[in-house]
Amino acid sequence: MSKFTSIIWPKVILFGDSITQVSFQPSGWGAEIADKLARKCDVINRGLSGYNSRWGKIVLPRLINPENSADSKIEAVTIFFGANDSALQGKSQQHVPVHEYSENLKEMTRFLASAGVTADRVLFITPPPLHEPSWEKECILKGCPLNRHNSVAGQYAQACVEAAGQCDVDVLDLWTLMQKDGQDYTVYLSDGLHLSEKGNQFVAQHLWRLLESRVADLPFILPYWGDVDAKSPESSLLCDQ
Repeated sequence: MSKFTSIIWPKVILFGDSITQVSFQPSGWGAEIADKLARKCDVINRGLSGYNSRWGKIVLPRLINPENSADSKIEAVTIFFGANDSALQGKSQQHVPVHEYSENLKEMTRFLASAGVTADRVLFITPPPLHEPSWEKECILKGCPLNRHNSVAGQYAQACVEAAGQCDVDVLDLWTLMQKDGQDYTVYLSDGLHLSEKGNQFVAQHLWRLLESRVADLPFILPYWGDVDAKSPESSLLCDQ
């Protein structure tokens, strides 16, 4: 068989907590981004349910290896933590103080830079707003009191925005956008914390506006079927791209 060059597909990596982990479910924001980038790059879900930025910072070097050639074509990385960090102190082991949360985001950005992922390819996403009455019902079902407040989530969102400015990375401020002009943000949430179908659409729409410029020039990988030489398909399909 003829020798050929392996194709290394570009990557967009989605890194975060459960809001990222479930984003590949039907109508999820990650699935929509992946669909937009089909045949252009791999969209990789690295969401870790229940994780906070402290744990994320520790595991990130295990997920991206700068010595691995497959990790050499990372077009973008989203960092989406804060919904768990902002759990109230003493009410959840997920709590991370807001200053540490900010420093963790910065440290993750520094690691990515050392792995060749420059700041212009990193996107922070703030935690969304929290609807306390709905989330309290979820907490009661689990046998615990309300462990999050919307105002506290807002403090972490602000810290995320400020860290983005200090790191010179783009940021999608969900906490502010979903409550803009006093709109009913509860339509974006399924249980007071996680996203509803409408919330997933909201994230996909706004995230794509930030991602599109970073991936707009990526070509389709492998020829369009109509351009394949039917008499000698190898000449079309095994050529260097």
